[in-house]
Amino acid sequence: MANYHFVYKDVEGASTQWDDIQRKLGNLPPKPPAFKPPSFTPAENEDSKHKDKAWIDDRTEKQLEDLDDDPDLDDDRFLQEYRKKRLGELRQAAKVQRYGSVVPISGSDFVREVSQAPPDVWVIVILYKDGYPECGLLLQCLEQLATKYPTTKFVKIISTDCIPNYPDCNLPTLLVYNNGAVKANYVGLHNFGRRCNPGGVALVLCQSDPVLNDGQSGSEPSSREAVLKGVRQRLIEKVVRDHEDDDDGSSSD
Repeated sequence: MANYHFVYKDVEGASTQWDDIQRKLGNLPPKPPAFKPPSFTPAENEDSKHKDKAWIDDRTEKQLEDLDDDPDLDDDRFLQEYRKKRLGELRQAAKVQRYGSVVPISGSDFVREVSQAPPDVWVIVILYKDGYPECGLLLQCLEQLATKYPTTKFVKIISTDCIPNYPDCNLPTLLVYNNGAVKANYVGLHNFGRRCNPGGVALVLCQSDPVLNDGQSGSEPSSREAVLKGVRQRLIEKVVRDHEDDDDGSSSD
């Protein structure tokens, strides 16, 4: 027997008055929400972004190399030059070895860490022993210099681990190495003046060679000049502070 029943199906999401009544009575499940396609948002393309100085700064070395034939940069001389400048900075930064602290080493590490250091790296070695105030004072100065001049390598080693039977009366001793050879040595704290401070130690280290470098000065001779400038600036600031303290003291009398 043929089935003559026909089920009418309305537009998706539509509802009859009868269905609404049945839903209110709880005889039918809630009506599903009508389908709504998401609004179209065109994807942002790297090529569509505005290229400027900030955009270049965000690129990696590889990305900047790939921009060599970019038509947008070909039409902008400033961006061309800035891309080359930025690429040079990134390449130079990749070459620069950074240290930033006084690293303890043992006697077995000495050849690898000091004698075999890269030829363009200056190495400052302090021979010390714990419990000697002079050693502690010089170590504090070196820690500050290591932070300020991260491309100079600073290491510390117990004196007798480095040189068996080394006399304690020679402590602290500072050795300056470059390209596998000793360039200078300073035995005793008196080499750095009556008041040993980071600026004074830096001046002594840079007397004849550009031992200290922050990786940004570019040319070697600027090392001593930069140290002198910093010492002068701190001296001026100290004079100003002392003068202000004198004024405050006189005004309170």
